[in-house]
Amino acid sequence: MESSGNSGPLIALNGDTLKAVVKTQAEWEAALSQKAFYVLRQDGTERAFTGAYWDNKEEGLYVCAGCGLPLFSSETKFRSGTGWPSFWKPVAESNVKLVKDRKLGMVRTEVECARCGGHQGHVFEDGPKPTGLRYCINSVSMDFKPGEKFEVNLK
Repeated sequence: MESSGNSGPLIALNGDTLKAVVKTQAEWEAALSQKAFYVLRQDGTERAFTGAYWDNKEEGLYVCAGCGLPLFSSETKFRSGTGWPSFWKPVAESNVKLVKDRKLGMVRTEVECARCGGHQGHVFEDGPKPTGLRYCINSVSMDFKPGEKFEVNLK
């Protein structure tokens, strides 16, 4: 779907967008790089300051590397100093699933892709206004679509 003007192409949310993507472990392993499989399917984490997008300043859309669901916009990305891409809100609350994570002897809130269940990272309550949230996301969990925007169209 193309938009008018110089705002770039739009990715629209429609009724099929949130239909679950279900694959076997073998299918995920075949579809993803070893590092992406480790993070998305085994709840791993990439090392800080090593991912492709932690310092990306281009305008565009970040989508799940497992299934392509739009997750975050460059419009809500900010420099957190943590070494991971950080956002103060997702493109749509329905596109992320928040799960209580008790691993590593602490309680955190894990961020998963709502469509494929892929581990994206965690959300913390130390972000900027207006939400006060910091979605700390692994670069390998996402693909970046330069110049693309997100539009909610539920008609």
